[in-house]
Amino acid sequence: MKLCLGTVQFGMDYGVFNTPKKDPQYCIGCLDYATQNGIDAIDTATAYGIAEEITGKFLSMKTVPRDKLYISTKMLPNIMDEVKPEEYVDVIRKNLHKSLETLHTDYVDAYYFHSSRYAFKPELLDAMSAMQKEGLAKMVGVSVYYPDEAFACFDNTNINCIQAPYSIFDHRMKENGVLSRGKHAGFNIDVRTAFIKGLIRLEESEVPDHLSKAKPILRKLDALCKETGHSRIELAIGYVKRETAVNHLVFGVRSLEQLKEDMVAFDKDIPDIIFDEIDREFSGFDADLVVPSLWVK
Repeated sequence: MKLCLGTVQFGMDYGVFNTPKKDPQYCIGCLDYATQNGIDAIDTATAYGIAEEITGKFLSMKTVPRDKLYISTKMLPNIMDEVKPEEYVDVIRKNLHKSLETLHTDYVDAYYFHSSRYAFKPELLDAMSAMQKEGLAKMVGVSVYYPDEAFACFDNTNINCIQAPYSIFDHRMKENGVLSRGKHAGFNIDVRTAFIKGLIRLEESEVPDHLSKAKPILRKLDALCKETGHSRIELAIGYVKRETAVNHLVFGVRSLEQLKEDMVAFDKDIPDIIFDEIDREFSGFDADLVVPSLWVK
């Protein structure tokens, strides 16, 4: 497994409190630091504000050869809803070409539908596969939220990658067999939301009222940190890192300091016995806690 630097926080206000994005040049500096220090993967999306533009400006600097980088992006959500089937390929191609132009590259390594329900539309997945056949994307797939969406992707021979949520608090993809089946099917699986949109970084006093059910969970996590001598970030990253079915852990940062902290945490070796305890103690949480898109204020 490798780290993949996510760019949503570079392109738009983001996180539990919609923390304001940094200056674009600062973000480019973070991308440069990451890629000069062992991270060779970047994830972005058209929906992430100016994230594709920032990523493109970084790529145009050519500080790292393009063929040494893994770049993934996603189509705008819901954009295919009113498109006629005979126009699917043309619309997908037009949107991908726009992203490629913004990114200053002639291909991406993975191109996703950002609407997870498209996993249940074989005709759309077939149209998406044309992007791989035309050499515009090395892999094509869907950014999913739920196990049934992932399984629908695995059942379709037209695509070969998914991006899914998975974290120390959200074990659904493993417990429902998504990781094992995806690995068996030869799918590229990238996972996101390791920090649950920044929730895992918050002190209990900082947790907003609409996420109050997270407070006892964070207390339990802090107790485990005290017991093991590992930080929240080390446990959060280490829990995901051990999954052999996962190719990339996509993570976002608000600052260069966070980036450096996360990279150091990724290199930590943590005994499996600690993760066995996490499997037992941090399982079965409600989706409206671990899936940020379901948060209701």
